[in-house]
Amino acid sequence: MRHSQRRRRTSPWGDPRRRRALLHALPKTDLHVHLDGSLRPETLLDLAKEQGIRLRGVTSTADLRRFLGTLTSGVSLTRYLKAFDLTLQVLQEAEALERAAFELAEDAHAEQVRYMEVRYCPALHTRRKLSMEETVEAVVAGLERARRAFGIRTGTIICGIRHLSPRLSYRLAELAVEYYGRGVVAFDLAGAEKDYPAKAHRRAFDLVLRKNLNVTVHAGEAFGPESIAQALHYCGAHRIGHGTRLRENPAILRYVNDHRIALEMCLTSNVQTGAVGGMRGHPFSEYLTTGLRVTLNTDNRLVSSTTMTRELERAVTALRLDPGDVRHVLLNGFKSAFLPFRERSDILLRALQEMDAVFASAHAGGPGEAERDLL
Repeated sequence: MRHSQRRRRTSPWGDPRRRRALLHALPKTDLHVHLDGSLRPETLLDLAKEQGIRLRGVTSTADLRRFLGTLTSGVSLTRYLKAFDLTLQVLQEAEALERAAFELAEDAHAEQVRYMEVRYCPALHTRRKLSMEETVEAVVAGLERARRAFGIRTGTIICGIRHLSPRLSYRLAELAVEYYGRGVVAFDLAGAEKDYPAKAHRRAFDLVLRKNLNVTVHAGEAFGPESIAQALHYCGAHRIGHGTRLRENPAILRYVNDHRIALEMCLTSNVQTGAVGGMRGHPFSEYLTTGLRVTLNTDNRLVSSTTMTRELERAVTALRLDPGDVRHVLLNGFKSAFLPFRERSDILLRALQEMDAVFASAHAGGPGEAERDLL
């Protein structure tokens, strides 16, 4: 997976501008991105104006950045999540949800994201008479409009919220079942981990698993590896959201590795929530070296002020990923998509060919360098 010094000297890897252009050109996935954390700043302000909403004194993009900066200083996940109190105010109408979903997919397409899974909790968007079904239909409609316009493939993930009632999680699980195959691809449990164990929502996961839905669970971000164990053994998770603290329990780490359970890792937000002490202390590269199926994602494009290209660039600069590492991580994303096997195989092979062409044209790598990436 590591490249020779000779190859590194002949590649654009040491030139920040050329490297950024190469990372931008590579085909990508974004499997962990929250709709309500990923509005365009201008859209948030525009929707607030249209709907007559005052955003706590936020009247400009500069105000918004300053406000978000106070919440993303690495203090805690609970503080970070307060940003959603702001964005949720403007996402209570079908037109706003559809617009947000469409623009998110458009922005992802602009940086070569070929497949994206957008997650949100319908129950948080019903303050102004929308039903939960109407919120799903609005989000799916926005993503479908983006598919027709740009060709980007997407799926929707319905989220339960840990601190809300297990009864509501069950209703959301029913909603995911109802729309499975009609835009919805999976069920998730999000929110603050401490004091809100995943096993309390087991009935919802029992339902979606019986109905053959995909499952991902936020775990091991703000709480220890026992949270990951619950996600695996009580909720049947096929992927883990974040999982930064997985390394604290070698037995669970081996289980995740042996069963090829993907980790949806989000470097920038993990620093901003205090899940890790800093970028260089992030376990991402350690997990990659161990053989874990790590994927790279944005989490919240607005709140964390990030894109997939920026996440890749931070991984390269802070964690010293080389071209082979980047290729491997990107392929992990395609392999971990909640798509039917044949569709996933097709999109993976197309991405592999496209990656090799990009690397070859940039003299930063070449075809056939990481055959194990196909495993």
